[in-house]
Amino acid sequence: DIDHLNLRVQKELVEWLNWLKADIGFDGWRFDFAKGYSADVAKIYIDRSEPSFAVAEIWTSLAYGGDGKPNLNQDQHRQELVNWVDKVGGKGPATTFDFTTKGILNVAVEGELWRLRGTDGKAPGMIGWWPAKAVTFVDNHDTGSTQHMWPFPSDRVMQGYAYILTHPGTPCIFYDHFFDWGLKKEIDRLVSVRTRHGIHSESKLQIIEADADLYLAEIDGKVIVKLGPRYDVGNLIPGGFKVAAHGNDYAVW
Repeated sequence: DIDHLNLRVQKELVEWLNWLKADIGFDGWRFDFAKGYSADVAKIYIDRSEPSFAVAEIWTSLAYGGDGKPNLNQDQHRQELVNWVDKVGGKGPATTFDFTTKGILNVAVEGELWRLRGTDGKAPGMIGWWPAKAVTFVDNHDTGSTQHMWPFPSDRVMQGYAYILTHPGTPCIFYDHFFDWGLKKEIDRLVSVRTRHGIHSESKLQIIEADADLYLAEIDGKVIVKLGPRYDVGNLIPGGFKVAAHGNDYAVW
């Protein structure tokens, strides 16, 4: 165990972080199991090492109903993420992994895409409240990979990437998916769309449709993404948009 309240521990960890930054070349930190110590402590390390980016892992359980599925309203869950950033310093480089979006997206792609529109009409995860401070992801070394603690449905992984790589927030690509699953080309196409059209963490999201078998959203008036098996979307796609990427139950215009 590490006593983060010990001034010597704080001093030596700050020195180590600054060495990693100045001598090795790292410019960002990932705070593992950040709920295990105070946000005030994380603030000390961030303020005294001044990284360009910092992200915290705050993995807590969503609110579930009697059917074992997440409740529609996950405000309390995402509020925990917002609170951490607030305490560390909302104007600084601190962000958190958007576990709220991860949990909802896990279930939504299984024929419940209506979940991707929250009770306020916005995205239901942290990206619906504070996208600039939300790091979105489909899986990581804990949820997927060999640990497999909370895996994304394996046959729908690309729907997950179509969502996070077109939406606000800072998307994070899982090494296993990119290098081991044979998804590099598909993911690259989505990254290219995001880069080419300048989608960023605070891009404007307009949810056009959110039904069981169809999720349709427009980002910055430049990109439209569709998730779900419904093929006919009628006249919901404006003229002038052309398909830029597509795959199993997803398309991007």
